[in-house]
Amino acid sequence: MSDEQIPVVRDVGQGTAKLMPDVDRDRAWLLTVDGAPQSYVDLDDPHHLEFEYVRRLAHVLDCAAEPGLALDLLHLGGGALTLPRYAAATRAGSRQTVVEFDAGLVDLVTEHLPLAADSGVTVHTADARAWLEAAPAASADLVVADVFGGSRVPAQLTSVEYARAAARVLRPGGLYAANLADGAPFDFLRAQVANFADAFAELALIAEPAVLRGRRFGNAVLLASDAPLPVGALARKCAADPFPARVEYGDGPARFRKGAAPVADADAAPSPAPPEGAFSLG
Repeated sequence: MSDEQIPVVRDVGQGTAKLMPDVDRDRAWLLTVDGAPQSYVDLDDPHHLEFEYVRRLAHVLDCAAEPGLALDLLHLGGGALTLPRYAAATRAGSRQTVVEFDAGLVDLVTEHLPLAADSGVTVHTADARAWLEAAPAASADLVVADVFGGSRVPAQLTSVEYARAAARVLRPGGLYAANLADGAPFDFLRAQVANFADAFAELALIAEPAVLRGRRFGNAVLLASDAPLPVGALARKCAADPFPARVEYGDGPARFRKGAAPVADADAAPSPAPPEGAFSLG
């Protein structure tokens, strides 16, 4: 760690943000908000993805189209822009829109973890749901949702109306991918599957087997599309991770849903708060 790499602490809209340098990697930083890990960025190596769920989102991006093909991406939730940096490195020429609600967090990341001038990434400070509903129809190849207010997904992003808004923005064959978190009995995650089954023809879930079996609270990536999903390639990539994940598709999401019904805006609630220590830094 160089002398210039010292922790940065700042109050932002969602709480107290900290940028902490990684002593083992030059110019690599961990972003936390109120102690909850939000992002990890290596400014010298955008291919290095520290968090398991980010690697799974990156696998989705890798499988979304032929390698290297430029795409139009909409990122709901910005953090430290880990996935947009990865997309800029692996799919040069992509047009990427990032929507982040917390203006203070945007300022912090812009100041200390700046993007390359030619990244193709544009960051907007706005509400994710409002932006999605105002976006042109069929304007994105991939929508990635990684929106947390603290450690919970806001209620306005957990309804069937939100799922339908995401479907409207995607082009035919486009992919929706969301980072969610839940634990047994999975009332929240099952409702999300129901919401997106209402709006999309094809669904998949990606998570560690222990999470899917209800043995612990954790992250799950929900995929949705109006076309067949690239589950074979995804399954191979996820199985090869240091923390292997399983891809549930076909009848799997329907079985997981267990009859849960879509949730309307009027009844929507935030995702559950994680149990103490679920996402701690150890």
